[in-house]
Amino acid sequence: MEFFEGTEKLLEIWFTKSKSKCTADNDLRKIPRDVLDYILDLVNCKILSTTRTRELDSYVLSESSLFINKQRLLIKTCGTTTLLNSVRPFIEAAFKFCGFDEIEDVFYSRKRFMKPELQKYPHNSFEEEIEYLQELFGGGAAYALGRLNGECWYLYTLNKPVSIDAPDQTLELIMTKLDPEVMKIFTKEVSSTAEEATQKSGIDTIFPNALLDAYLFDPCGYSVNAILPKGHYFTIHITPEESCSYVSFETDAPTTDYPELIQKVLDIFKPGQFVLTFFANDDSIGRYFTKKQYKLKGFDYDTFQETNVKNYNVTYAHYTKKPI
Repeated sequence: MEFFEGTEKLLEIWFTKSKSKCTADNDLRKIPRDVLDYILDLVNCKILSTTRTRELDSYVLSESSLFINKQRLLIKTCGTTTLLNSVRPFIEAAFKFCGFDEIEDVFYSRKRFMKPELQKYPHNSFEEEIEYLQELFGGGAAYALGRLNGECWYLYTLNKPVSIDAPDQTLELIMTKLDPEVMKIFTKEVSSTAEEATQKSGIDTIFPNALLDAYLFDPCGYSVNAILPKGHYFTIHITPEESCSYVSFETDAPTTDYPELIQKVLDIFKPGQFVLTFFANDDSIGRYFTKKQYKLKGFDYDTFQETNVKNYNVTYAHYTKKPI
């Protein structure tokens, strides 16, 4: 069976103005569609569908997702896409069409690739990615969490004393060794439409109030973007092939019970192992997430790390399924 690299590269850029407050004219959603198409072509992906609300524009891509609100752009792409090729043109477009002349912060992260030898420049290694980003931003800070000879997660961000001061948090679950019966739902053999796969799997129950935009690939594969109240989001991407099965779940939704949300996602996909990452700044409802090592039903963690990056608490954990 042909291999596909489900592991995603995740880029988040926050924009601002250097000498005055942002106005209604400073809005990343003013970047024209043809400019977005041009930039995404540099990454080797394209827009499949679009959903908009007052607070957020959501794009399902041929390789994952793009979310744009007034001052933040978030893009994650899988496969052998060249995500970092989008950084400079996104910055130029934000200046030309939106009047942003300063980068408030940048976050680039990813898990270790399953087959790094298949990646293209500048993604052949994390060291190469750091060098590429340093040429663009100068002062940056790079981190590696996890086991260097096993599951490992990388992060690059600007080297600033303080980052985003508005409440901000991001939870990501990166799941592998998925239940084959669950993965069959995300094939055309079992589900005829994306809506059918969404309902059969229970994805529609994670946040019942979400505005969903789902896509079922032929012959297999699935992506969904969801817009939540107040401009929050979640997104899920699924590579169902048994030899390289992969599911990612990500959200910036604030909640008072992250363990419950995590358990709900795990109960749907039934992974054999997963990586958990969680960012929360000092103003976030999730700022105390790192104070506990959460016990999740049916799983043990073999790695649990906490660190501070600027005004963010960062948690990394690797869990494996308990033997029956």
